[in-house]
Amino acid sequence: MAWLLVVVAGLFETGFAVCLKLSHGFTRLWPTIAFCVFALGSFGLLTLSLKKLDVGPAYAVWTGIGAAGTAIYGMAFLGDLVTSLKLVSISLVLVGVIGLQISGSSH
Repeated sequence: MAWLLVVVAGLFETGFAVCLKLSHGFTRLWPTIAFCVFALGSFGLLTLSLKKLDVGPAYAVWTGIGAAGTAIYGMAFLGDLVTSLKLVSISLVLVGVIGLQISGSSH
């Protein structure tokens, strides 16, 4: 259950990163509100998961999901450049995230 919280928190991290971009420096109301909701949700879920998980692997998985998700979203919907090297790098991040999740890090 704790790893599920980390995964959802990582997805929320993608949401707050994208909303941060869309807020244009917190000058647009709705993306700014969405940023706050996603950020609070992300940090809240990560905090709950850390009651059961070691901080290093949990934080690495959280940031990995957020980084990969944000990069994928940017390429798919925001016109970010798509290159083979980016796709391979995102794949390596995701492989690392999966490896950390199955490493059995819990108390």
